Amino acid sequence: MMATEQKLMTAEELIQLPDDGMQHELIEGVLRTMPPPGGPHEEIAALFVLTLGSFIRAHKLGRVYVGPGIIIARAPDTVRAPDFTFVRAGRLPGDKTPSGYFDLPPDLVVEVTSPSDSAAEVQEKIEMWLDAGVRMVIQAYPQTRSVAVYRSASDVRLLGPDDTFDGADVVPGFHCAVKDFFPE
Repeated sequence: MMATEQKLMTAEELIQLPDDGMQHELIEGVLRTMPPPGGPHEEIAALFVLTLGSFIRAHKLGRVYVGPGIIIARAPDTVRAPDFTFVRAGRLPGDKTPSGYFDLPPDLVVEVTSPSDSAAEVQEKIEMWLDAGVRMVIQAYPQTRSVAVYRSASDVRLLGPDDTFDGADVVPGFHCAVKDFFPE
């Protein structure tokens, strides 16, 4: 029996897919399809926008996005879509939002863990973001109302609901209780 070779998809092909109500990402050229996140997931993502995003906009630190496609590797292409993204001012070409996928690593991404995410999938995303050059990755855990803040694979802070998150040099001046990122 002869093995068949799988045709890898490009970022340009991914963006042309019709809207089918599902979420799609590309991992090393292979399409991954996921159901849309549920209400609790979206509420937490919205709270990051309201707390962290509002601060970023008020202080004119850069731009914030919800779920943008970001090319983090080429040949084969990898396109991920985090729940929240921050790109500091002056980094976008012409200081304009791209019409297609972003082709530069953001400064910060937030990933909200879904009930269907395996530990291996969560770790894979974190490592991909860090390897792509993201300066801060926040992994939010709804069930424990906690976050893990990654600056590198070895620089990780685990924060519970009563701890304070600060934006360090990525979002200077920002700080809030971790519980503010989660519904009451």
